[in-house]
Amino acid sequence: MTATDWAARWAGYSPEAIAFTDGDTGEELTYGELNQGGMNLVVHFLSTLGLGHGDRIAILAENSLAYPLLFVAAQKAGFVLVPVNYRLSAHELAYILKDAAPALLIAEAQFSALAAAACQQSGLNPECWLLEEVFNHAVEATGAVPPLRRRAAGGEGEEPQRTSRQLGTPRWPTVSETDPIFILYTSGTTGFPKGALYTHRMLFWNSVNTALSLVINSESRTLNVMPPFHTGGWNVLVTPLLHRGGHTVLLRKFSAGGVLEWLEKSKSTVFMAVPTMLRMLTDDPAFATADLTSLRYIIVGGEPLPLPVIEQWHRRGIPIRQGFGMTEVGPNLFSLHQNDATRKIGSIGRPNFYVETRIVDENGRDCPANVSGELLLRGPMVTPGYWQNEAATQSAFQGEWFKTGDVVQRDEDGYFFVVGRLKEMYISGGENVYPAEIERWLEKHPEIAEVAVVGTEDEKWGEVGSAFVVPVPGHSPSAESLGGYCREGLARFKVPKYFLLVTELPKNATGKIDRRALANL
Repeated sequence: MTATDWAARWAGYSPEAIAFTDGDTGEELTYGELNQGGMNLVVHFLSTLGLGHGDRIAILAENSLAYPLLFVAAQKAGFVLVPVNYRLSAHELAYILKDAAPALLIAEAQFSALAAAACQQSGLNPECWLLEEVFNHAVEATGAVPPLRRRAAGGEGEEPQRTSRQLGTPRWPTVSETDPIFILYTSGTTGFPKGALYTHRMLFWNSVNTALSLVINSESRTLNVMPPFHTGGWNVLVTPLLHRGGHTVLLRKFSAGGVLEWLEKSKSTVFMAVPTMLRMLTDDPAFATADLTSLRYIIVGGEPLPLPVIEQWHRRGIPIRQGFGMTEVGPNLFSLHQNDATRKIGSIGRPNFYVETRIVDENGRDCPANVSGELLLRGPMVTPGYWQNEAATQSAFQGEWFKTGDVVQRDEDGYFFVVGRLKEMYISGGENVYPAEIERWLEKHPEIAEVAVVGTEDEKWGEVGSAFVVPVPGHSPSAESLGGYCREGLARFKVPKYFLLVTELPKNATGKIDRRALANL
């Protein structure tokens, strides 16, 4: 057992405590079962598949108990998990697979055709599993160790049959705190995804920062509906609760009624959501009557939550904690205490305990209070860089400081406010969307001469894309046809909501597209 092996620790302390519940099937994993299942997977990966320390395991699946089992295996033996966005097209997924070069690709049955198409386009031929095989091998008996039990929540199901196959005893790799446990892909301003390395060290210090900011312990319970390919689906609450011996319920999809039902049923003490989700929850008829008395507070990320929505939750006696994070750092970096939610509306709060900050101008000089500048971050929760992308790694740092690309101000009380983004990214329904990626796809359209995409405010999604299209002379593509074209090669959340035909795009003195002028059109 190593310092990175959290499940082994809790299996010793509280083996019968529930670690995870699948909210869609009712199945549960105790800490003892989670630990044993992870060990069984490690043995199979090492001795049968021949995987080794640092090998990547890509997963294309919605939330399920397979994820914590694979996470525990990665903590124990140094495998690197690559959770992939199942909303991507085969074209987009192929790029990520070619970059990550996984030794094993695990796909849920509903995504098996997508996985096969992406593998074909990438030219890779990794070992491929259906998601069910994770459970099959997790419950496999290894020597005299009892197998993992899978049972329905609240009942005692039958234990699986032991297998007679004897596996060899492999040599377990040594895991270092600087080893990555995740590669989390985030699109870049060039339009090509970058794999942010997320290490065991980051995992630990993010958990420490979280527990110093929130009340997180072995009595904590949460419901997670954030997708597993986002750092928010892992590291805002799921891994900090695992580190502290808490209980997490996993749901595959967000539905307002389903979430309210599970928040009440699970007696969740803390819950994380993006503003779009919280608005939908308050609009649901069950919001007024759901028993949410166990909730200490709700963590909000992605974008600021409007004051009317904050007030609706406060009237239910549930405080709101606004936060701020990013894939490459944290992600639990800033927190606005619930007592300041209305007094400091729009603020992301103050830095968490072990987060160092600077705000600098274009010349790298520190900005005084109430002066905007780029946010720089330093601390043990900062990524070492991007997978196989030294150029991107070098450009992301200024010495020891990570350059976020976010423009912020700090007021005289030490509270931070996001003013804008140096990068052109916008956030739609909690999803980061990069215009360059959409523009690259649209530029392939035979009827488009030039195109620029900017984020536009939207009541439901926060922001959506507006594509300004200069058509090839003699052509006039319709918004409907352009939307259909985008859906062929882009994830649905990246497809612009609006397509506007223009004769030319505004340019600045250097000939670059003036996106600010576009946003004001």
